[in-house]
Amino acid sequence: MVTFSLDDVRAVRKKRDAWWTVFLVDPVAIRLTRFLANRTSITPNQITVGSIVLGALSAASFALASPGWLALGALFYHLSFVLDCCDGKIARLKRSGTLFGLWLDFMFDQARVVCCALTLTVGQYAVTGQVAYLYLGFAIICLDVLRYLNSSQVSKARRLMRKRIKAAVREQEALELAAGIVAPQPRLSDEQLTYVEDTLRQRPDPDLDEVAPSEERVVDLHRGFNSRFPWYRGVRVFMLRHRVRTHLISGIEFQMAAFIIAPLLAAVAGSGAIFAVTIGAGAPLLILELVIIYKLLLQTRDCQRVLDELASSRNAASERRSLTVVGGR
Repeated sequence: MVTFSLDDVRAVRKKRDAWWTVFLVDPVAIRLTRFLANRTSITPNQITVGSIVLGALSAASFALASPGWLALGALFYHLSFVLDCCDGKIARLKRSGTLFGLWLDFMFDQARVVCCALTLTVGQYAVTGQVAYLYLGFAIICLDVLRYLNSSQVSKARRLMRKRIKAAVREQEALELAAGIVAPQPRLSDEQLTYVEDTLRQRPDPDLDEVAPSEERVVDLHRGFNSRFPWYRGVRVFMLRHRVRTHLISGIEFQMAAFIIAPLLAAVAGSGAIFAVTIGAGAPLLILELVIIYKLLLQTRDCQRVLDELASSRNAASERRSLTVVGGR
């Protein structure tokens, strides 16, 4: 029987994650994953089901609305999230993940937010009679949906931009080679280009001796944003070295604020803490989403500029090739 070490489990962590997960959840989730992998035959889907049960208990506790139940609901939510961070690690560690498991995990993550937002705010409305709690629940759900859809579409747009740039670079290299402008060079696969691009984006000052000539053609789509905010580059590199995403208030931190910190404070200081904490976490999340949109706008401009430059280079290479052909005759 294979025995996994803590280093084995650390090796299958996400390359980047929310700071809440990195510092407050993974230290427990890593050890729990190792125990489950070495001492049990539990599957990732079974862990997800356990997380679903804890999430349901959290929602039910929030609905009861009293201080004790609010604190218990926060505890259940935290434990549910810890298990949610274990199923993927088990799947990667044992290579036992399935497409259904991915679907189950995704659907539960969304359902947990909706259910807990509704039960937490409707429960408080039932106790206090304040309609504002119903609006708060609606706002929590809308903000989480906005965050998810924005992240998904931004990633899709970035992949499309990189795909177009790679295609344009390939075409230009072929024309330059045909025109005799450049010497033949080893062709990089799409996977290699993607790896190189990620490397160039993450390293502030890459060692050019480590970068092959063809790799220099890969474009950094963060150039426009970094030129306007040069301080961001150093912060980003520092956070990446610690495996922390650059979005300090991401969807995860927002959920933990709304469903862990807010209920715990409400159990001690009163229901008004739910408003204060949720709005306090939601406002910077919304601001960061707007920054992401602005950053995407700059990236699309950079992409179009690069495509225009490559188009001009291709036209020049085509003209030179035509002159070469005519001269040869």
